[in-house]
Amino acid sequence: MPYPTGHREQVRSRIVESARRLFNRHGFESVSVDSIMGQAGLTRGAFYAYFESKSDLYAEILGCFFTDPNWKSRWEGVDVDLASPEAGPQIVRAYLSQQHFDDVENSCPMVALPSDVARSDPKVKAAFENVFRAMVTVLGRDVKHSMQAPDDTAMAVAALCIGGMVVARSLKDSRFSHRLRDAATHAALVLGGWKRDATTLPNTSPSANSPAVLKRTRKDLRRTTSRVRR
Repeated sequence: MPYPTGHREQVRSRIVESARRLFNRHGFESVSVDSIMGQAGLTRGAFYAYFESKSDLYAEILGCFFTDPNWKSRWEGVDVDLASPEAGPQIVRAYLSQQHFDDVENSCPMVALPSDVARSDPKVKAAFENVFRAMVTVLGRDVKHSMQAPDDTAMAVAALCIGGMVVARSLKDSRFSHRLRDAATHAALVLGGWKRDATTLPNTSPSANSPAVLKRTRKDLRRTTSRVRR
């Protein structure tokens, strides 16, 4: 009896979902094909009808909301509208949110898996790079008032988001971890031009030739001259 329409796509999605949760929780090396298929309610033999290897599956789960049009926000209370003109700050806040921090199994794979990727084969690294480039493209589209090329600023913002969450999850002190995420969020928003900050505002100090400065200078000179005469 033939399988119903869409069966193959459904099974593939179950495998990907199972692997994503297990990889996020335990890392690539610690998760076996048997455990992936077991959590998906399938047998090991079915795996190779969909993927050539665990690395092949690993590369696929690196997709996230930057590259997968069917990916939906998985963090309760956090929404990101990539079509919005304010997508940049939305991404920053979502990425460094408490919801993302707490939900390890539903993490963006760039947060949960970078150390594994660094030790993986070129195919996995290329998949990671594609997702990172997609994130940079979305952020770069919305960068404002940057002192460098928007893409360069977007790369720095993306690195702050990903690295900030990686380090925050590695800290024992929850208050320190929260401070780190707050600091990274603030720095990323300022860097992207989405939050006004004293360090990013133009120099508003009076010009050396402004009337106010010239008046103070003449006054100081008179005081100095008076002291010298005494």
